[in-house]
Amino acid sequence: MGKLFGTDGIRGTANTHPITAETALLVGKTAGYVFGKESKSKRVIVGKDTRLSGYMLETAVTSGLLSMGMDVFLVGPMPTPAVAHLTRSMAAAAGFMLTASHNPADDNGIKIFGPDGYKLSDALEERIEQMVLAGSVVSDHIPSDQIGKAYRIEDARGRYIEFAKSSIHNHSLAGLKVALDCANGAAYFVGPLIFRELGAEVIKVAVSPDGHNINDGVGALYPESLGKLVRENGADIGIALDGDADRVIFCDAAGNAVDGDKVMAMCALDLQRDGLLAKDTLVVTTMSNLGLHETMREHGIAVEVTDVGDRQVIERMCEGGFNLGGEQSGHVIFGDYATTGDGIVTALHILAMMQKRQATLAELASVVRVYPQRLTSIKVQAKPPLESLTELQTELAACHAAFGSEGRTLVRYSGTENRLRILVECKDEAQADHWIARLQAAAEKEIGV
Repeated sequence: MGKLFGTDGIRGTANTHPITAETALLVGKTAGYVFGKESKSKRVIVGKDTRLSGYMLETAVTSGLLSMGMDVFLVGPMPTPAVAHLTRSMAAAAGFMLTASHNPADDNGIKIFGPDGYKLSDALEERIEQMVLAGSVVSDHIPSDQIGKAYRIEDARGRYIEFAKSSIHNHSLAGLKVALDCANGAAYFVGPLIFRELGAEVIKVAVSPDGHNINDGVGALYPESLGKLVRENGADIGIALDGDADRVIFCDAAGNAVDGDKVMAMCALDLQRDGLLAKDTLVVTTMSNLGLHETMREHGIAVEVTDVGDRQVIERMCEGGFNLGGEQSGHVIFGDYATTGDGIVTALHILAMMQKRQATLAELASVVRVYPQRLTSIKVQAKPPLESLTELQTELAACHAAFGSEGRTLVRYSGTENRLRILVECKDEAQADHWIARLQAAAEKEIGV
């Protein structure tokens, strides 16, 4: 059957291994067995985004959980952070989110949260994976009178809406005009409501999911169209969520994109001014821009660096007692409120900050002087060790020699797709363009599709 879990749960093309009804049933049954043994609670929250295949996975996972005596609480299309929050607030044994995040509609996935609302540890994922692959609970049947029940939580949306608003103490956003792109995804309904309930004027787009149009030219991966909408409507800010709303990219009033690095810098400085930045430390990944590091140093804020992935960031935050971290791609984790990245909560904090500091988004974001950065993604047939790619390694060595301490490169395989990602960053744009082209050519020659 092959490996199941990647860097962010189980993910792949729907109706193709491992995203099949059969595997989802086994994952649900195995997780039900594991959590049923380790938790006093028999509750499991199950949410999804708006992909057509969500119906298939929801039914299969639910059947597996019920067959092991777990009671399933279905919340329908809801943001990933909402499922994490509900898992914790309802004292559930686990939470399942059926989503492939920013991936195209043909993909789907399974994310699992523990009773504390955090994603499962590597050890627990591996344990569930090995049991699924071995089929060790397939024939483990409980008495028929102990089979679980499935319920639909009718007020799930309202619970999350109140949680999100409380993260800024229900601060009024009256006077702000917001352009909101929900990516035809999980936040299509709750997203506009939250900002409107706090008084903002909302211009909403990509709020008509049809099962196939999630992330299709809209959302956090495509801020360009949002920038145009901001300019045309004279909005103060553009907010672009991804398909499961755990990440966000912004546009300022001129339509310029503001990524996660600038957002984290703004939030770190804001918390520091109020004496609320735990241990004066920000947690980021290796993808974050050197300009962010420079800005933090100038303001006496330490930076902890992890491997790519919001789970890596969250684990370091928990280990070190830090309360702010995230990724350049738009995952931002406010540890005082949430257990995972939350695009809506992040947007609320930015809006409240704009009002509190009486500043535009462009003014707040200008604190970071960004190094020119080039990022490319190459489809690959396989993922051999990077050190075995001799031509690519030769080009990398030449690039490092040319940059010295004035730049860097990062080459890694995607944890969720068959892709090689290459990042080049330096102070000179022409050099960045030159070296990204050379590295891409070498990689495509050796392992490109």
